[in-house]
Amino acid sequence: MRLDKFLKVSRLIKRRTVANEACDAGRVLVNDRPAKASAQVKAGDVLEIQFGSKSVRVEVLNVQETVKKEEAQELYRYL
Repeated sequence: MRLDKFLKVSRLIKRRTVANEACDAGRVLVNDRPAKASAQVKAGDVLEIQFGSKSVRVEVLNVQETVKKEEAQELYRYL
C-alpha cells in the first residue's frame, strides 16, 4: 500500500493531501530513510513522522485498504 494512503487509513494523518505534503517535505521516514508518498508500506516497517517539534515512531502491524475508525489503531503500535 502507498505510504500516503496508509497514513490516512490508519488515521495517523487525517487527510491524504496532508500526508502527501508531509512526505514531500521530508518529514516522514520509513525504516530511517526519507520516503516519498508513493513508497510501498508493508507489515514490519517502522515509520517516523515529525509534527513540528514532536516526533512519532510507529511499527506497521497490518495493512488494510479500509478499516473502521475504532479498529484503525490496530494497524500500528507506538515505539
